[in-house]
Amino acid sequence: MAELSTVLVTGAGGRTGQIVYKKLKERSDQFVARGLVRTAESKETIGGADDVFVGDVRDAATLLPAMQGVDALMILTSAVPRMKPGFDPTKGGRPEFYFEDGAYPEQVDWIGQKNQIDVAKEAGVKQIVLVGSMGGTNPNHPLNSLGNGNILIWKRKAEQYWADSGVPYTIIRAGGLQDRDGGIRELLVGKDDELLQTETKTIARPDVAEVCIQALKFQEAKFKAFDLASKPEGVGTPTKDFKALFSQITTRF
Repeated sequence: MAELSTVLVTGAGGRTGQIVYKKLKERSDQFVARGLVRTAESKETIGGADDVFVGDVRDAATLLPAMQGVDALMILTSAVPRMKPGFDPTKGGRPEFYFEDGAYPEQVDWIGQKNQIDVAKEAGVKQIVLVGSMGGTNPNHPLNSLGNGNILIWKRKAEQYWADSGVPYTIIRAGGLQDRDGGIRELLVGKDDELLQTETKTIARPDVAEVCIQALKFQEAKFKAFDLASKPEGVGTPTKDFKALFSQITTRF
């Protein structure tokens, strides 16, 4: 009996992180799942099990207990812009966004991810899977202007730090995340935001979660960075062969 792989999902209280954590728990014959969340409330939201740790990615010391004895780390943390109150869609115009104090992309997506990578390396973690976003090749991408956060720029900086860390990595730059069922579409991989120029630039959250978990199983996913989207439902063939999917990818960053 091969030893089970212990996998820590950070950002396990988030919308995609919750799905990854749940999928790992369902595959208890392959993985020992752990989650890291920011608050006790988040811990309760995802079931409150003993394998869920509370910690703050901005404070490296709080990550140590969760990271002990972990084989693989999945980073699903992200700064989240909030909409300023008072927006009235009936009046046209666009809503304005802000980041809460201390929760800007620089603190969460750069410092927070750097802390996770440093602590993981120290703890002997053997593989890291990170979920980022497409759009990072364009400094003028609209997402960067949200709350003046430059979110994609900080995410990209963390990805580069990680690619230089020496720990085997898989960087998944997801397209527009959708709350839809997974496993029913043909997945597409790309590079350098080329998929953003096409009609196929979205992906269901459960499909992102599945690719995260499959990346732990195949050598072909290691030291790779790629964009991820899917064809519309009913077009093409739903992806089942993940080894073949990862084999299409040649880009290391």
